[in-house]
Amino acid sequence: MFKKFMEEFKTFALRGNVMDMAVGVIIGGAFSGIVTSLTENVLTPILKVCTGAELYSIQQIAGFGSQFVSSVVDFLINAFILFCILKAVNKMLDLGRKKEEEPAAPTTKVCPFCKSEIAIDATRCPHCTSEQPKE
Repeated sequence: MFKKFMEEFKTFALRGNVMDMAVGVIIGGAFSGIVTSLTENVLTPILKVCTGAELYSIQQIAGFGSQFVSSVVDFLINAFILFCILKAVNKMLDLGRKKEEEPAAPTTKVCPFCKSEIAIDATRCPHCTSEQPKE
């Protein structure tokens, strides 16, 4: 019973919709970090300087920029790791699926004269003895 339950859960979890939703949630969370960093470390200091509310030293401004760049790098690392995980999952799913067998090459053909089934490499029909056209 538990084995069947786990098999059904695996089928559900690895279905396309669930995987897409998980990717969206993870990427959305990582991207929200970029937006937050952009607001706190780039836009807010610019607005404070423009309104005269606060003055920053060069070191503080460099610190704000490096925090924003760090957020962007974190996002790219998360996206790359997620890409690698999904690539591995898709590869495992492809290995688990049975490949469809290609239909076997035909071994017979129909005589154009008497419409009997004959061997594909026959040069004459054994039924009507007519010579077979070259294909």
